[in-house]
Amino acid sequence: QVQLVESGGGSVQAGGSLKLACAASGYTSAMYYMGWFRQAPGKEREGVAVIWTRFGATYYADSVKGRFTISRDNAKNTLYLQMNSLGPEDTAMYYCAAKGGNSFYPLRASDYNYWGQGTQVTVSS
Repeated sequence: QVQLVESGGGSVQAGGSLKLACAASGYTSAMYYMGWFRQAPGKEREGVAVIWTRFGATYYADSVKGRFTISRDNAKNTLYLQMNSLGPEDTAMYYCAAKGGNSFYPLRASDYNYWGQGTQVTVSS
């Protein structure tokens, strides 16, 4: 079992920045991928940024490339998402997720079996 707890959400104006954190506990060594997903009202949950824990490779949705950065502090067992140049389109509930095993589609939400409770990000124009 893996437990994930997100923090760092909030309300910012367009152009601002936020940094999300996800504290992981439990059998995290078995997780091959950890990442951030988001879901806006009326929309499907989408992958934002994922890190392949074995080798550090990162994957980003096209919509956030160049603006968001995913990172991991292994000593603290914490995953981060630095979000810059935020826009109203980034408004959503952001979730931390983890999965074991390999994946051809690291950004596909349905592949993940461990989820946090989510943290709200609201960007006003």
